[in-house]
Amino acid sequence: MTMRKLAFSLSLVLLTSAVQAGSTGPDIDKVNGTIRVDAGQLAGDLETVNGSIRVGDRARADSAGTVNGSIELGDDAELDSAETVNGAISLGQRARIRRNAESVNGAITLGRGAEVGGKLSNVNGLIQTESAHVGGDIETVSGNIEIGADSRIDGGILIDRQTGWSWGKPKPPLVIIGPNAVVQGRLVFRREVELYVSTSAKTGPIEGATAKSFSGATP
Repeated sequence: MTMRKLAFSLSLVLLTSAVQAGSTGPDIDKVNGTIRVDAGQLAGDLETVNGSIRVGDRARADSAGTVNGSIELGDDAELDSAETVNGAISLGQRARIRRNAESVNGAITLGRGAEVGGKLSNVNGLIQTESAHVGGDIETVSGNIEIGADSRIDGGILIDRQTGWSWGKPKPPLVIIGPNAVVQGRLVFRREVELYVSTSAKTGPIEGATAKSFSGATP
């Protein structure tokens, strides 16, 4: 490589690093208020109490965390991580969370083409994917799980045992693995569940439950 080509390559590396270093926008902190990142905008860490977080279409931010509020990503939006207590997490089409998405007492839904690079977990609430990708495990205690058609889960599924006092016998969680879906890891159920697996789906070993097969779009 000539010195001119080497200098040009080094300039490209430095320019790329500078762009990446400047890609994070300002942090936003609130109490009793909603945080909104407008479409196509950049933001840093987003934190609020008693408020929701809305990340618009094609917008990018670092972490999002709230108590008593939901987290919503528009189409093609990106976050590093998302965590909420008493709130839902929803990803629009092709939206991406690079690491984990965690909710306590809230549903988690992934739209068509959405991706979570790490773990997807809650304690209560529906977990639903639609032609989406999860790079880690899916974990819940009392939530239903619907792995929609053509979704891919690189990890496994865990429904943990319920602890503490409850009134009467709790209803078993419902788990559906849809057509052409793939769950590569183990499916471990430490409490009673109702498990339905499409005849065209592929899963890892199943522990603690007996799968019921179904054909068609739904059981």
